[in-house]
Amino acid sequence: MSSRIDSNEYYGIKILKDGTWLYQGSPITRHNLVKLFASVLHRDDKGGYWLVTPFEKGRIEVEDAPFTAVELKSSSSGESQTLLFRTNLDDWIEAGEEHPLRVEINPETGEPSPYILVRAGLEALIVRSVYYELVKLAVADETKKGLLGLWSRNIFFPIGKI
Repeated sequence: MSSRIDSNEYYGIKILKDGTWLYQGSPITRHNLVKLFASVLHRDDKGGYWLVTPFEKGRIEVEDAPFTAVELKSSSSGESQTLLFRTNLDDWIEAGEEHPLRVEINPETGEPSPYILVRAGLEALIVRSVYYELVKLAVADETKKGLLGLWSRNIFFPIGKI
């Protein structure tokens, strides 16, 4: 009979800002293994990251976001535009009500960090090259002067100021 581990056990797994998964400091190179771990990844109310199975629960460390958005596809334009993002684990996420975009601005450097919600508290950091593609698609919000953003599935997502 198995019992569920309910502890703060650290699994020795760390996800770097660039989306690389490490085990005890070494990269996990098997893509399917990373995808398996990602499928049981959860974030608690305090912001901690956990791998949770029916029988085990272990903490992992995440530098920034557990995923990265590495590719963008857009269709249409204006309010009916749809933005699709491919993560580093080959999942496609469509920006919209269930998967909002947000941009954090570093108060010291002014550098933007854009994210898209992948699922339940787990975000993907949008890589710089994809962010530049988004900036090219950005439009001014006609109701709020000076606000720049993107439309996807009839929702306007602000990304910065003009």
